[in-house]
Amino acid sequence: MTSIQAQIFPRTPLLSGDDVAAKREEIRGYFHATLDRYEQLFETLREDEAYYVRSISLRHPLIFYYGHTTTFFINKLLLARLIPARIDPKMESMFAVGVDEMSWDDLNSAHYDWPAVDEVRAYRQRVRAVVDQLMCDMPLSLPIVASSPWWTILMGIEHERIHLETSSVLIRQHELRYVQPHSAWQACRQQGIAPQNSLVTVTSGTVSSGKALTDNTYGWDNEFGQHTAEVAAFQASRYLVSNQEYLGFVDAGGYTTAQHWLEEGWAWREHTQALHPTFWRQQGEKWLLRLMTEEVSMPWDWPVEVNCHEALAFCHWKAAQTQLPVRLPTEDEWVRLYEAANLSEVPRNAQAGANIHLDHGASSCPVNTFAQGDFFDVVGNVWQWTQTPIYPFDGFAVHPHYDDFSVPTFDGRHNLIKGGSWISCGNEALKSARYAFRRHFFQHAGFRYVVAQAPVELPSSHYETDKLLSEYAEFHYGENYFGVANFPATLAQIGIAAMAGKPARKALDLGCASGRASFELAKHFDAVTGIDFSTRFIGQGVQLAEHGVLRYTLADEGELVFYQERTLSGLGLELQRHKVNFLQGDACNLKPIFADYDFILAANLIDRLYDPAKLLSTIHSRLNIGGLLMITSPYTWLPEHTPKEAWLGGFKRDGESVSTLDGLHQILGQHFKLLQGPQSVPFVIRETRRKFQHTLSEVTIWERVA
Repeated sequence: MTSIQAQIFPRTPLLSGDDVAAKREEIRGYFHATLDRYEQLFETLREDEAYYVRSISLRHPLIFYYGHTTTFFINKLLLARLIPARIDPKMESMFAVGVDEMSWDDLNSAHYDWPAVDEVRAYRQRVRAVVDQLMCDMPLSLPIVASSPWWTILMGIEHERIHLETSSVLIRQHELRYVQPHSAWQACRQQGIAPQNSLVTVTSGTVSSGKALTDNTYGWDNEFGQHTAEVAAFQASRYLVSNQEYLGFVDAGGYTTAQHWLEEGWAWREHTQALHPTFWRQQGEKWLLRLMTEEVSMPWDWPVEVNCHEALAFCHWKAAQTQLPVRLPTEDEWVRLYEAANLSEVPRNAQAGANIHLDHGASSCPVNTFAQGDFFDVVGNVWQWTQTPIYPFDGFAVHPHYDDFSVPTFDGRHNLIKGGSWISCGNEALKSARYAFRRHFFQHAGFRYVVAQAPVELPSSHYETDKLLSEYAEFHYGENYFGVANFPATLAQIGIAAMAGKPARKALDLGCASGRASFELAKHFDAVTGIDFSTRFIGQGVQLAEHGVLRYTLADEGELVFYQERTLSGLGLELQRHKVNFLQGDACNLKPIFADYDFILAANLIDRLYDPAKLLSTIHSRLNIGGLLMITSPYTWLPEHTPKEAWLGGFKRDGESVSTLDGLHQILGQHFKLLQGPQSVPFVIRETRRKFQHTLSEVTIWERVA
């Protein structure tokens, strides 16, 4: 091994190979090097007190993060059934949760009875021994895939590397009296005059993102799937925004001018009363920069480090100054930048041509140090904020051993950072890395800006969590249970079969709920209108029609959930999405424009209406002569939905039983004849993994004759 190789912090292992023994030792070495480096980070703390004083009010003290990464190993290995028992149940509970930063105005004053530093240090050594022994004994087959026990080992190592970076930020936010210099964490000493920034044109192109399941490196769940986008031409700043360039915003009163800030950002600014970046220090007329263990004279040619709110505000100010459409790049534009710079992954056995992976010291460096094509620092130096809130790629699926790594961030509040920083190691240093933080959060993160005419399209990332809506999403678009076919699809098939030889121009899905039958009917009809009283239900159909994907949580047991993704393409309905239109409406009081239909479906609707006779007595006027009306219902009449005097059946009259079918004949008989049915069609609604509703719906098809 050369001296350069010996100094390089090991890269994330490749998952394939021909030599099992060598791969086992490579992963063991990766594990120990990672834990060594993490423990070395905490040697920058001057005294034990530093472990228990919070660096910032929104995060736990550092003792939590010192213990958290090792308890993560134990908790995940137990979940994977790779070890038989806990090592220290108290620590593995105390250090398990509470990692994600809180809202900027959510002060947590909870008291924790933290263990002594030496206790946690000893615990870490016990965990290290357990994991090492497991790696020595556990069978290994190559390539390593997501279902492999070794994937869980790599998950723990890569998780520790994430916290190598996030803990370094907390140390940087500590009071100086709690930290001390360390030979392994030496900052860059280069600084000079900041270069004048300029714009470089990036041509249009197609970008593709998303790791395949067969990818040769470990990845977090949000990195897998498929995403393709057309990126219009844009201009991007040659350099990251330097401290010098950002000073112009500070000197112009940027922190006291509300018009430069979005509402959320200004609320943060008002709450914190910030007047400059958090790592800047002012001594009279002199500016200093706080690094991890020291303060230095301001290196004006280093990248500024700010949160997303500050980066956005700078862009708004810059746009006003230049009269150009200045903004942050999107994730897709960053990928296009990466390709335009002709970059490749960090070399495995040589220093990176970027300030990344701890290859060039323990801090940022001048923004004109690492040229990458026509740009500098597309990768490395500091993370770069993007305009894009994190979202799942098509085909996203959580890993069962870490089901809440990404999904809690799919809330529109966590923006993606790209490119990595000087301390981004392992998986973080890959092109495919996708990390996101709340917009008020501080990381070793800065930004570059773009000038682009193309509007920013924010992707959909929402997971439906409402119990009823999630149940209906699964009912319409999910699995079949107990051999019962999908109910809305079955109804559409029955209706389409009955329409043989008849015109198929327009169909109405009345009471469409989540909309599956509307899409199914669009296989046969030229246009389908889906109407439901509930805009929440319609939202699911609209989501599918506009984006082709629907995401929701599915109850497992108690508070546990599964994360589901359904796509129109996966259901064979992609070609129908532009033939369907969803609208909110009251079935008992429809607007006159809803007319001239060849087919109307009223599925499981009539026994949920406040006045079903009002609908049925006029519905002929909305249907063409010869058109078909399909009614399905389990006839579950309930007074909370329909006043008893408005029930169509299910009661005694003059001592005789009146069924709902009798009531349908009575109301529809003047304009319709019964063409088909009654026919019982079953459906199953899943509530939890072990609780289901099994129901029979009676189907009748009526032809308008007058």
